[in-house]
Amino acid sequence: MATLNLPLHYQAVMSYLIIEHAAGFIDFTKDVLGATEQNRTMRDENTIMHAEINIHGSTIMLADSTDTYPPQHAGMFVYVENCDQAYQKALEKGAESIMPPADQPYGRSAGVKDPFGNTWWITHTI
Repeated sequence: MATLNLPLHYQAVMSYLIIEHAAGFIDFTKDVLGATEQNRTMRDENTIMHAEINIHGSTIMLADSTDTYPPQHAGMFVYVENCDQAYQKALEKGAESIMPPADQPYGRSAGVKDPFGNTWWITHTI
């Protein structure tokens, strides 16, 4: 089996979201999940053609939707330091609750739908 030569900060599989208000999504992930922005290429002064964020070593690529590329939302599972705090921050930033924080066999977990149409399962191990 050949060895992959992946660019720095990339994984073999990464989410690619096409969403409305990509800049707002980036801010949401920074505020709620501690994301860092790795790249932003603009199509014009108001539209992101391609951007990348990193959440604890995992890259998510994204772009603003267009007529040619309509929104494509995702469901994501993310480990955080504190599920309850991240859940509360998400609600404060406009997310809708899907499941309040609760202890599960795999950790403390909650679910939210962000203001951009994506579902996040926010979890920390206990």
